Amino acid sequence: MPPARTAQPRFATLTVGGKSLILVLIVGLLLAMYYSLFQSGLDEDLQNAQQQHNQLTTELQALQTRQQQYLKLREEAANREALERQVLRVLPEKAEIPAFLDDLNRLAELSGLRVESVIPQKETPEAFYVKVPVALRLEGKFHQLAKFFYNISRLERAINMENLGIDKPREQGEDLVLAVDVLATTFRRRGPGDEAP
Repeated sequence: MPPARTAQPRFATLTVGGKSLILVLIVGLLLAMYYSLFQSGLDEDLQNAQQQHNQLTTELQALQTRQQQYLKLREEAANREALERQVLRVLPEKAEIPAFLDDLNRLAELSGLRVESVIPQKETPEAFYVKVPVALRLEGKFHQLAKFFYNISRLERAINMENLGIDKPREQGEDLVLAVDVLATTFRRRGPGDEAP
């Protein structure tokens, strides 16, 4: 009896080329399954992340530009406030007569002058400001008067010394004492209630 034939699997009977083809098909099928299950989702996530990154980068650049504009505007505002404070010291919004007279009196005392009279005068509106005059009568030595006028010129507030008149010079010991009439004029900003010049 002829020996019994054992069934050989069909794979074993394939040639090397056929086996290679099946192997390539299996690997291709596994790669297709891997790509469809994992890689395509990863590619989509990567693409979404890239779009989000680009959007955030654009937003960041816009915010940085706005921040630079904000810092520039803040610096300009600070400069304007400083300039406004300086302008208010030179040309205040109100007459501030008591502070003005205190400054005049303090400088007269520092200069060694005697203030004989202080007479506030009527304000005079001009185009952009209002004149606030005060008539003064001072008495002292020439160098004391010069020191007083010099110190007035050093004040931040704008003050004109006008209509200077010297009379009644008299001797006091070895010194000559002068009586001076002067119109000390300061200024303030025009307000809505001020009449037109």
